[in-house]
Amino acid sequence: MRQANAFLSVYTADNSGMCSALYELGGLVIMHDASGCNSTYTTHDEPRWFDKASMVYISGLTEVDAVLGNEEHLIQNICEVAKQYSPKFIALGGTPIPMMMGCDYDGIAQEVEFRTQIPCFGLDTNGTKDYVSGTSQAFRKLAERFSITRHSKTDSSTISVNILGLTPLDFSINGNAEQIQQILRYKGFDVISTFAMGSSLADIQKAGNADVNLVVTASGLEVAHYFYEKFQIPFVVGCPIGHWMTQQVTEQLKIAYKEKVNINLTTDGKEDTDESNYKVYIIGEPVIATSTRCALTHDHQISNVRVLTSLQVDPCLLTKNDQARCSEDDYLENLKGAQLVLADPIYRLVTKDTNSFVDWPHEAYSGRIWRSNIPIFIGDSFNKWFEQRKERAPLI
Repeated sequence: MRQANAFLSVYTADNSGMCSALYELGGLVIMHDASGCNSTYTTHDEPRWFDKASMVYISGLTEVDAVLGNEEHLIQNICEVAKQYSPKFIALGGTPIPMMMGCDYDGIAQEVEFRTQIPCFGLDTNGTKDYVSGTSQAFRKLAERFSITRHSKTDSSTISVNILGLTPLDFSINGNAEQIQQILRYKGFDVISTFAMGSSLADIQKAGNADVNLVVTASGLEVAHYFYEKFQIPFVVGCPIGHWMTQQVTEQLKIAYKEKVNINLTTDGKEDTDESNYKVYIIGEPVIATSTRCALTHDHQISNVRVLTSLQVDPCLLTKNDQARCSEDDYLENLKGAQLVLADPIYRLVTKDTNSFVDWPHEAYSGRIWRSNIPIFIGDSFNKWFEQRKERAPLI
């Protein structure tokens, strides 16, 4: 498989995913690196940087410390900053250079926690994996360290829910994340926490009391499994995109709670069994993309829809004819003659013979370039947005 791209970009790295997941929770988040990775995160991957303060720092790794492995210098610097700012927790992740050094993040975190008496944890990020890996690790660590108790339910009139997998990397900051919460509350659910956009650390500490979890991106799947193993909280995988999928999500949350079962809605898209028939492609984050397929098939009667993604994700999120870990060559081959493609505008570079291309900018892929064009795609808003795009281009 070719390892370099001539046309396409790459997705946000795992260290930025870690920072994005922890950004709003009042913690001290440190990327162990010389300097470059911090500027990449703040200028390209984090839309909240100029409006909402957060303690995200770079360690300032020097060449001498990298060669000699002087971890005491890093530990002292972290302790000094922690003493000055009193964060609620400390998180430490890595980039390519510490990966080559064999840096022991868990060991450093234990020493820092011993000296500061502040909860501290390490994340095995290295800057070579995609953001789903970093956010997944961060959400799991949050749950392990802070969502540690479960209380007996006293009010049985409402079903409480956590929304797992929320960051601006997938939903931007235009109201999509808030729209999910509004839909659930309108349907009678009590939203305890969101992991972790729009929540505080106090909300995260109450997450173990939820009746059911909603996984809206691949980043929330690992922590959903943790909650199921730890507290037997069932989960539903799916994002409320379009009218039909929104109904399914709210109905299946009630069923999951009542029957104590996990439900995966991402494969319910009327998949065609003949691979040669595929003419419609959705490219992007798999839970959002497969939920969008459900909207196209059920709300708009568009068949033969296939999902492609370059992300490394759990196979359960895709059907057998979908494809993960796509290379640029895979896109060039699969998209030949496609009648419709929904994807970030950068993918136009490999879909020159496509009859219709619907621009759907993705913050984790193209950064801030087309941020103002990211639509509200939650609930019925998707149907309205898609109908407007159909009027501008010849679709199936």
